[in-house]
Amino acid sequence: MSRTMPRLVATDLDGTIVRSDGTLSPRTVDALARVERAGALLVMVTGRPPRWMRPVAEAVGHRGVAICANGAVVYDLHTETVLRTRLIAPEVLAETVRRLRAAIPELRFAVEYPHGFVFEASYNLGSWDAEALGGRAVDGETLVSRGGTKLLAFHPDADPDSLSVKAREAVGDLVTVTHSSGSGLLEMSAHGVTKASALAELCAEHGIPPADVVAFGDMPNDLPMLTWAGTSYGVANAHPVVLAAVTHTTAGNDDDGVAQVLEKLFPGVPEDGAR
Repeated sequence: MSRTMPRLVATDLDGTIVRSDGTLSPRTVDALARVERAGALLVMVTGRPPRWMRPVAEAVGHRGVAICANGAVVYDLHTETVLRTRLIAPEVLAETVRRLRAAIPELRFAVEYPHGFVFEASYNLGSWDAEALGGRAVDGETLVSRGGTKLLAFHPDADPDSLSVKAREAVGDLVTVTHSSGSGLLEMSAHGVTKASALAELCAEHGIPPADVVAFGDMPNDLPMLTWAGTSYGVANAHPVVLAAVTHTTAGNDDDGVAQVLEKLFPGVPEDGAR
C-alpha cells in the first residue's frame, strides 16, 4: 500500500453511503471493497443497532467491521456477531428518563440492547422497528430495569437541534446525547461513548493513529468521529454543522460521493474477480 493510502476508512451509513432509497449502489459497494483488498481496515460507523446490519453486511459481501449504536457496539460484519458492548447502567437509565420526563414531558422512550429492544406503548416505532423481531412494549419500570446500548427519546414535533440542546442541559452529565435524523428523535449512549471513542479504541488495537484515518459522515452523531480522524469528509447533503467541521467535502449520498473519494484514495486496486 502506498503512503498516500489511509490505513483505515470509517464511514457512516444512512445519508452518507446509503442512498435515499435505502440501497447501496454497485459503485459504492466496489469502492468499499477496494479498501480491504488494498490491505486497509474498513469500518462502518453507524447509529444503527446490529439487527439493522444484515442488509448492509450482505450488500458489501460481509466485509469490514461495524461500530453500531453510535459507538456502544462493535460488530463483525464477516460473521455478523457482536464483539463488545458499552452499556448504559440501569440506574443511569432510570435517572436519565426521570430527568427527561420532568424537563420535556412529551418525550416517549425506547431502550436498545445488543440484541432486541423494548419501548413504551406510546413510543412511535419507525418503519424498521415496526417490522422487526425482538421488540416488545413494556411499562416504565421494566423499561429501565436492564442496561442498554442506547436510550431513544422521541418527540412528535420538536426540532432535533433544539431538542438536543435541551436534553443535554438536563442529562448531559449522565449520558452522551446526539441525533441523526430530521425528526425529533434523540439518541443517548453511555457517558463518553461516541463513534469516536469506539473508533479510537479499535485503532489503538491495530496501532493506527488518527492521521492514518479517513472518515465520512453527514449528521451530528458523526461529529466526534469526523473531528477525531486525521482526514474527514462531509457529503454534500450533510447537516450544516458537519459541513463546517470537516476538512473536505464530497458529492452527496445519491451521487456516490464517498465512492468518488475512495476511488482516488485507492487507485489501481483491481475489482473483485480481476487479476
